[in-house]
Amino acid sequence: MLRSARERAAEAGARTPPARPVRRRRASPAAVPPELRRTFGPGEGQAPGTGRRLSRRWADERGSAVVRGGAAVGGMGAEGPGADGPGTDGTGTDGIGTDGTDGVGAEDIRTEGTVADSTVPEGGGAKSTGNEPSFAATWWGRAWLSALAEGADPARLERGRDYAESGRVDTVSVTPGVVLAYVHGGRPRPYRTLLRLPVLDTADWELFLDTAVGTPAWAAALLDRELPVPLAESVPLLPRPGELRAECGCPDGARPCKHAAALCHRTARILDEDPFALLLLRGRAERELLDALARRSAAEATAAGPGESRMPSVRADEAVLGAAPARAVSAMLPAPLPPPASPGTPPAYPVAEGGPDPFALDQLATEAAARAHALLTTGEDPLAGVGLWQDAVRIAAARPGSGLTASGRALYAQLAEAVGRSPAELGRAVAAWRQGGPDGLTVLEEPWDPPAGRFDRARPALLAVGLPAFRPWRNRLTHPSGERQLRLGRDGLWYAYESEPDQDDWWPTGTADQDPVTALTFPGEAEPSP
Repeated sequence: MLRSARERAAEAGARTPPARPVRRRRASPAAVPPELRRTFGPGEGQAPGTGRRLSRRWADERGSAVVRGGAAVGGMGAEGPGADGPGTDGTGTDGIGTDGTDGVGAEDIRTEGTVADSTVPEGGGAKSTGNEPSFAATWWGRAWLSALAEGADPARLERGRDYAESGRVDTVSVTPGVVLAYVHGGRPRPYRTLLRLPVLDTADWELFLDTAVGTPAWAAALLDRELPVPLAESVPLLPRPGELRAECGCPDGARPCKHAAALCHRTARILDEDPFALLLLRGRAERELLDALARRSAAEATAAGPGESRMPSVRADEAVLGAAPARAVSAMLPAPLPPPASPGTPPAYPVAEGGPDPFALDQLATEAAARAHALLTTGEDPLAGVGLWQDAVRIAAARPGSGLTASGRALYAQLAEAVGRSPAELGRAVAAWRQGGPDGLTVLEEPWDPPAGRFDRARPALLAVGLPAFRPWRNRLTHPSGERQLRLGRDGLWYAYESEPDQDDWWPTGTADQDPVTALTFPGEAEPSP
């Protein structure tokens, strides 16, 4: 009995599949509010002509490592054209590392190190390594780079500078305490690279705001995207010793690696253009900081009172009575600038889901510029007196495709709804507008009684070329078949129309002309058919 029970237990255990190992899920970081995140595309914060995104093919052509039979066949490092292999500095770069790591899926490799120490130099300068001036144009940008340069491997810094120059750093995301970007190395998959910097505490921000409000010139410089040295030195705004830390998914164990160096160089240029990115990295968004400055300035002005204002002022009556006459001031004004030679062209509008049609925006901007240019050069509005219906027809007529494309049909439907007409009515009016402009639209919609003369001479002219007698009605002459019609416009031109037999559904066709026979001759016809 006991043996039988053991045998049954053994059989049950053999049928039970082995337990699968449990894989830990990586913890998702907390969501960052939109106002605390700024992104800078590949073209921002770059020298002219370097902002571009690398494709896999481009990376392969630059000498990326190819794994064949467990061995890495890569570039030659600093000594050869493939600069992503082991260089003369002995660093394991984007090839297979000495530990056998192939770098694919390198985002799972998390190594961390401390970037060399640096402080803000006195007088607003920065210790230069010879490479920074081409990257950082401002003193705070150079100070940022000095935090990377001191004590770091010069070869890796040089490689990082080259990476930043060649546009290998993708979109940079700046949030409080973190600068994140994907940096392209020698492999198709980019490396996730971070720079971490502690945020300032509340006391530091209070001191920063007090310093800025205490000297209005410093606050004004900050609004002009400049960072005064005393304002930056009032709090540890730029990296202090041991603060700036780099993380990267590459196999290189040194920190900063060349990918972190590339991100540092790219960040320096971003800070050059907008020091508010540095303030955001330290914990305060631009809007929040400006609102706090405004509130603090208003509170100080209120507390000071009208008699203690630090701003120079003058009484209103003194300003009016002591001012110079307007004619004396106007004589000193410069002459107005001449009008431009042409209206110019609008920029390219992006295509956004649910957004307006970029072609419609381009059309409206182009027409508005042409109208403004004509008004500026001639003093007359070319669209003066054009009503809502005429303007809708004009806009639709200027759109290529005659409402045949999906975007054209959508435009026709919107315009027709706006003016209370049907798309078919709008399409007929567009045909008339293209035939003769505003006069052509008037001929379509308004019959009138022409005086004797040109209208009376048209029927004999048609009979002379072998056409039957057209039936007259007001300003219209209709073929007996009911398929063709001529209309005399108030501008003295003849406009041809056509319709299906016995349908009385007339559509403009051909080109208006002073001669009724020529106007009735359709394209491809030698002469009007009887």
